[in-house]
Amino acid sequence: MKSLVSPGPERLVGQEPRDDKGRALSPADKWGHDHLWWLDKMVRTSRPLHERMALIWHGWFASSNDGVGSQRLMLKQNALFRHHGLGSFATLFKLVTIDPAMLIYLSGIENERAAPNENYGREMLELFALGAAAGYTEDDVRETARALTGWSADYKDGAGYVNFRFRPDRHDPAYKVIFGKSGKFDWNDAVRLAIQHPAHAPHFVARLWSQFIPVAPDAETRSALEQLYVTSGYDIKTVVGAILRHPTLYTGARMPKSPVLYTAGLLRRLGLGVSGEHWAYLSARAGQQLFYPPNVAGWDESRWYDTSTFMARWQLAGKAIEPFALDPNKSRQKIAADPSAVVASALAFWQAPEIEPQTMAALTEFARRTVDAAAVNDYKLDAYPRMAVNGVRHLIAVSPELQTA
Repeated sequence: MKSLVSPGPERLVGQEPRDDKGRALSPADKWGHDHLWWLDKMVRTSRPLHERMALIWHGWFASSNDGVGSQRLMLKQNALFRHHGLGSFATLFKLVTIDPAMLIYLSGIENERAAPNENYGREMLELFALGAAAGYTEDDVRETARALTGWSADYKDGAGYVNFRFRPDRHDPAYKVIFGKSGKFDWNDAVRLAIQHPAHAPHFVARLWSQFIPVAPDAETRSALEQLYVTSGYDIKTVVGAILRHPTLYTGARMPKSPVLYTAGLLRRLGLGVSGEHWAYLSARAGQQLFYPPNVAGWDESRWYDTSTFMARWQLAGKAIEPFALDPNKSRQKIAADPSAVVASALAFWQAPEIEPQTMAALTEFARRTVDAAAVNDYKLDAYPRMAVNGVRHLIAVSPELQTA
C-alpha cells in the first residue's frame, strides 16, 4: 500500500506514444493528442495512483477545453492535479481557484467589483466543497463571488489569454458576510471558509469514497474518515490510504470502469503502447474524451454503459487485441477443436482473469457453437478454432469482469 501511495519518482516504461503516421504527439496543438498523451501516461507510468487521482480531480474540478480554448492551459491544469493530487486539499483548492484554465472556464477573469460574476462562487460551494444540500444561501453565493473578485488576464491575438494576475483595483475590498461570518474577505478567505464549513468534510469523504467504491460507507466508517481528514489537516493521501485499506474495496460491489480507465487497463494488461489516434475518437464515442468533460459537474459516472456508447467500447477492445489476432489460414497456430481448449487459450491471453460462472458458461457456449460449425470439412476444422479464440478474447475483453473493478 505504501508503494502505491508513495511510489517514488515517476518512470514511464515502454514505447512512446505515436500518431497515425508514427510521429511524436503534439498534445498542446493537435486535436486528440492531449487525450493520447494522458492515456499514454496512464498506461506507462510507474505511479498509477497519481494518474488516477489526476483523473478524479479533472472530474471534480471539471474544466473543458470547449470553454477554455487552449490545450496548453488545460495541460498546465493537468500538471497541477498530478502534482498536488495526493497533497493538501486546501492547497489544491486554492491553486485550482486561480488556475488560468479555471479562471477562463468559470468566468473568474470576468469577476470584478463593479459586476461580480457568480459562476465560480456557485460551483465552488455546490460541487467542489459543500454539496447542493449543504444549507448555504444565495447571499452566501453572492458574497463568495465578491470575495473572489480581482483576477484578470490579457488577450493576445494568436496566443489567447496571457498574463493572468490579481489586480487589486478589480477586487471588492469591502466587508462581506459568508456563512454568518463577517470580514474583508478575498479569494483565499473564500476557499478557507468553504473548507471550514461543517458540510465540507462529509461532502469530501462521500465524493472521494465514491471514486473507489460504488456503495456508500456505513455511518461509523464515514465518521472515522471525516475525522481523519480534518485532523490530518485536509490531507488527501491520508484519506485515500484509508479507503484503499478498507475491506469494502475488496469484498463489496464491483466498480464500473470509465472508458479511459477501461482502455488503459486493457493496454496495460497487454503490454501495449498508445499508437494511433483512434484511441482518442473511440473514447470520445464511448463517452469520455479527456480534457472535455460535458459540463462543470464532470462526467455522469452512473451512465457509462448505454446503447449509444457501448459499440465504441466493443471497438476499443477490438483495437486492443487486433495486433495479436490469430490468422485462420496459418496452420502452425494450432488450437484444438474443443470448446474448453478455446476458452482456456483466450483466458491465458488475458493473463487468467477471474471469471464468474455465468460468464464462463457464455464463453464456452460461444466457443462450442463456433467449433461445432467447423465439423463440415478439414479446412474449417483447422481454421475455426483459431477464429473462435479471437472471438472469445474479444468477449472476455468486454465481459463484466474486465469492464469493472
